[in-house]
Amino acid sequence: MALVPFLETIGRLIIRYLESVGKVLLLLGASLAQLRRRPDMGQVLRQMAHLGADSLPIVLLTMLFTGMVMTMQISHEFIKYGAQSSVGGVVAIAMGRELAPVLAGIVAAGRVGAAITAEIGSMKVTEQIDALRVMATDPVAYLVVPRLIACVFMLPVLVVFADVIGTVGGYAVATAYAGIGSYTFTHSIKVFAVVNDVTGGLIKSMVFGAIIAIIGCYKGLTTAEGAEGVGRATTGSVVTSMILIFVSNYFLSYILYR
Repeated sequence: MALVPFLETIGRLIIRYLESVGKVLLLLGASLAQLRRRPDMGQVLRQMAHLGADSLPIVLLTMLFTGMVMTMQISHEFIKYGAQSSVGGVVAIAMGRELAPVLAGIVAAGRVGAAITAEIGSMKVTEQIDALRVMATDPVAYLVVPRLIACVFMLPVLVVFADVIGTVGGYAVATAYAGIGSYTFTHSIKVFAVVNDVTGGLIKSMVFGAIIAIIGCYKGLTTAEGAEGVGRATTGSVVTSMILIFVSNYFLSYILYR
């Protein structure tokens, strides 16, 4: 009989999870439906500046040292086996396909996702969202759509900068630390890297941006229990976004690079 309460608990967790998934998909559907109308471009541009441009310094710093560390780790091993002419290509491919989109997504989930949830969650617990409905303003069109557009368009921009700065960091370490010639490093990028290595990463980043925006808005719109609830919603938003980024990255990699 002790097994029955355990199974009931598992069942409740599964039902609660499926309910959350359904609500997120409904929010995404409602947001996409609102795109048939012209969004408030002032709101969109403000969100782009806040969610995209303000995140650029931390993304650049993260990717600079990621490229440097990666090159430092692999350069001597490649030199040992006479493959130093491949270092630049390997760094560029790794940056374009995986490291830049995933790490930029993780940084954005921690900074942007948390900011979205905290802002909308605070509005929810102070009844500002109810006030929007009273004024015949759709909260999805006013709050969710500008953030969704901003994340989907700005995260690929961040990834482009991340690709460049990560490769530059790898170049600096390869030439100054590992003794690999600058021509050897840059030529290997031309030989091994192809356009799809970059475009695939940009496609990934657009999906990651949509995940961050929708999860952040959903957690904010479902916030309850005052300031404590805002804190829990913010933490849940960051954790859920990161998990979904890693999971979706596998399937996107399979589709784009198989």
